[in-house]
Amino acid sequence: MDLEYKVNSPVSTDQFITLLHESTLGERRPVEDRACMEGMIRNSDLMVTAWYGGELVGMARSVTDFHYACYLSDLAVHKKHQRSGIGRELQRITQAQLGPHCKLILLAAPAANAYYSHIGYANNPRCWVLSPEQEISTRQG
Repeated sequence: MDLEYKVNSPVSTDQFITLLHESTLGERRPVEDRACMEGMIRNSDLMVTAWYGGELVGMARSVTDFHYACYLSDLAVHKKHQRSGIGRELQRITQAQLGPHCKLILLAAPAANAYYSHIGYANNPRCWVLSPEQEISTRQG
């Protein structure tokens, strides 16, 4: 069977949740919140997927303006297909969809941190995250 890559091909919420579980990314995503999962799929600007025999085995899901910044919010590859080049190809195809000045930006899972520098990403220590339970401070200073 051949591996097939697709750009913005429909993915069901169940397929997405299954892939997250099978890639270990489900440990860091709200997979129990179906409405959130549906929103993540529905509101993505760019999804590059990998299919093997009709099964979703990889996905690069991004939010982007296509010209300056592309946030690669999920890079998931099924455990039985990891270390086969699928993740690299998903990122390569994602980057090919973007304009010539567009940067690919992501937050690495702790276990994958070394992977990204190995394939050419530059580390940027200036990332900041504001969780939903936190509020913007109104304090001056």
